[in-house]
Formats: sequence, structure tokens, C-alpha cells
Amino acid sequence: MQYSLLPTWEQGRGFLLNRLLAPAVLVLTLALLFASNAFGHGVAEGDKGYIQEISGVHLLPFIYLGAKHMVTGYDHLLFLFGIIFFLYKLRDIGLYVSLFAVGHSTTLLLGVYFGTTVSAYLIDAIIGLSVVYKALDNIGAFQRWFGFQPNTKIATLVFGFFHGFGLATKILEYEIARDGLIPNLLAFNVGVEIGQLLALGAILIVMGFWRRSASFLRHAYTANVAMMCAGFMLIGYQLTGYFAA
Repeated sequence: MQYSLLPTWEQGRGFLLNRLLAPAVLVLTLALLFASNAFGHGVAEGDKGYIQEISGVHLLPFIYLGAKHMVTGYDHLLFLFGIIFFLYKLRDIGLYVSLFAVGHSTTLLLGVYFGTTVSAYLIDAIIGLSVVYKALDNIGAFQRWFGFQPNTKIATLVFGFFHGFGLATKILEYEIARDGLIPNLLAFNVGVEIGQLLALGAILIVMGFWRRSASFLRHAYTANVAMMCAGFMLIGYQLTGYFAA
């Protein structure tokens, strides 16, 4: 008798997706929140020192810093994960990610250029709220609780503004040099978008495997509740920091 490895692989993959992937969303989310540089739009200490010390045009380093920020920015990634959670068409994914990018880029550039600052705690609390909003939107809470559906495109753009403004506030705290400011900011923003595309690609690969499993619809609710809990934790942490400060 001949045996095929295909059924065994399919069964094993189904087991892994069904038993491990959805709980992993919660574990990964909590791990990100409690990582060493977890809270806020932080910039690593080495990067902070670099920003403070240099002047003039440094395009490649700022592209790298922008990409690094996005790839390691757990709050951005959670929101991005929520945005594409139920989007299947590349056209729809491109539209929503573009709206987020436009909002993020606008306030990042204008916030730093005009020196506009707000408490980083409040901005990061609003960013946590954006994660909560998207999780609630994904599980249809607004329709069930209030009988209406917010305009998701407008919400994505508006929360994009806050995400960019949060980073602008942090960069201003590090007293970036005015010499070469505009080219460096543009390079940083290009890096952010490169990082966003890399992160989006990784998320879509994982989501692609998960969506082909029967476990996706069974655990979609759990995954979004986990994301919502992470958003509430971020809000609570940031508000505590704001009032304590």
C-alpha cells in the first residue's frame, strides 16, 4: 500500500492554524506591548543620538531610520493588521493603506517642519484608540450596538493623521537640525513607506495561509478581541503616564 504525504501535511497545517495561530495573535500582541522599547512612538537611543548630532542632508540614513521605525512600530502594525483583516482584493488593500500613508505622511512632515507638538502620551493614547476602533469595526460592533457604520475610509485617514503626528512629536523632542531638514524628512518618510510595504507583505502572507483554513472565521472574532484588548492596554498606559507626569 502506498501512502501520500499530502493528507498528513494538510491535516498538520490545519491543526497548526486552528490551534496556534489565533492564540498567537494574543501572545504576540502582549509581547509587543511589554517589549523593552514597547510603549509610544519611541526612537532607539542610538538613533536618538544620531538625530541630535548630525546636520545637513543624509538621505540613506534617514530612509533606514524611517523603515526601521515602521517595521518595529507595533502600534502601526496592529492598526495595519486591523485594516486589512477582512480585505481580500488588492485594490481595496491598496486604497486603505494609501489613505493611512497619506495621513501618516502629512502630519509627520508638517508637524516637524512647523514645530507643532502635543503631549506624546495623549497622541499615543489616541493611537491606541485607533486600534480599538478598528477591532470593533471588524467585529461589527457599531452596527449591532448603535445601528450605524462609521465611514471606514475617513476613519483610516484621520487616524493616519494621528499616527504621523505621534512620530513628529517624538522627532521634535530630539531637536533635529534645521539644516537639511526637508530632504531628511522626505527621506525618512520614504523609509516609513518602504517599511510599511515590507510589513504589509509579511502580514498578507500570514493572512493568506490563515484565510485558506476553516479556522479563520472561527477565530477571527478572538483575534480582533485580542487586538482590542491591546489597544485598551495602550490607552490605559499612556493616560496613566500623562496624569502621572
